[in-house]
Amino acid sequence: MQKIQPKQVLWIVLGVSVLLRLAAAVYLGNEVVILPGTTDQLSYHNLGLRLVAGHGFTFGEPWWPLTRPDEPTAHWSFLYSLYVALVYQIFGPNPVVARLIQVVAVGILQPYLAYLMGRRLFNEWSGVAAAGLTAVYFYFIYYGATLMTEPFYITAILASLYVTILMAAPEGKHQLRWGLLLGLLLGITVLLRQLYMLFVPFQILWLWWARYKGHGRVPWAQTIVAGLVVVMMILPFTWYNYVRFDRFVLLNTNAGYAFYLGNHPIYGTRFIPILDNYMPLIPDDLPVREMDEAALDQEFLKRGIGFITDDPARYILLSLSRTPVYFTFWPTSDSDTVSNLARIGSFGLMLPFMLYGVVLALRRQWGWSLLQQPLFLLLLFCLVYTSVHLLTWALIRYRLPVDAVLLVFAGYGLVDLAERLLPRFLPRLAARLAG
Repeated sequence: MQKIQPKQVLWIVLGVSVLLRLAAAVYLGNEVVILPGTTDQLSYHNLGLRLVAGHGFTFGEPWWPLTRPDEPTAHWSFLYSLYVALVYQIFGPNPVVARLIQVVAVGILQPYLAYLMGRRLFNEWSGVAAAGLTAVYFYFIYYGATLMTEPFYITAILASLYVTILMAAPEGKHQLRWGLLLGLLLGITVLLRQLYMLFVPFQILWLWWARYKGHGRVPWAQTIVAGLVVVMMILPFTWYNYVRFDRFVLLNTNAGYAFYLGNHPIYGTRFIPILDNYMPLIPDDLPVREMDEAALDQEFLKRGIGFITDDPARYILLSLSRTPVYFTFWPTSDSDTVSNLARIGSFGLMLPFMLYGVVLALRRQWGWSLLQQPLFLLLLFCLVYTSVHLLTWALIRYRLPVDAVLLVFAGYGLVDLAERLLPRFLPRLAARLAG
């Protein structure tokens, strides 16, 4: 009886992953319209058109949140806007081309990175299972074809975490070029969504700890190189912001808006993920028409912090109320049938395997040595990233990077269950897998 080889299954998984995402890209087509959870598509599409037409990072009409026509904006990812503009410049203003290029890239890379991490942390079949689950995960198929940062952002996160794990391994990658690669990946991730900067210190600290415990020294040179690369990637956009806003803006002007609108007293202690209209939340005493986007963002951040200092107890309860919003896996009355089925069939279906895999991994590596293990880095990411959103603004799509990491554990849990159950119920298949 011929043994089923993991690599053979992996190739099939990657093929299925690309085909499913290609189908989604073709379905979404050459039009950019508002679909559930994809409003940002309109912004990136229009920014791409404006860049190609020579208008820079501006909109030709009043735009969310309070950007005036032909005024500079830094609210959106510069890197992803440039990607859309580059595709439009080469192939014309055809969103479907940008979708197709994107789905092929992430359709291969995302499940393959899940495979590499599952193999590294657990075993070969766990990696294949993680890749398979990633390939068919509905949210990744859906968002993979949208003109939004999610597909590249999630892929870049997985890549940066994997390279960090390699650099911390006992046979670790000690050459400076690995610091260069880590810096490049971190820079791409941050340029796609600046929020990731909040996790970078945790990622570097874990690398230092793991390398110190494993090799007796901290990789100063590599992390300095990585840090310099990140700075060099961000610096041009910081300078762009300074020239146009006449003030220091490190990267994007969206943190203040999100923090203010996400913690406004209008919610009381119960967070509502999407309001019909946010304009009533803008204070009357704020001269919106006299302030540029950067000035407004900084003023909103200051007032958002004021909401917390004025009533810390309300902020704590409001943050706790974001938990069910962030982890929703059940049907809701405000979602259509397709959205509810997708939610249950992706996160709802995978959550038990995710939790089982996490518990199983922790049981097998429990102890102080856990802190230097790669699985600790992945769980640390899930904890920190989730905490950031519970303290600011929670939406289901903001959870997707955490889903991508937890699917690595789900693959491990699924394989463990298969090893327990297949010999009993499907002995022939078990024999072919085991050889």
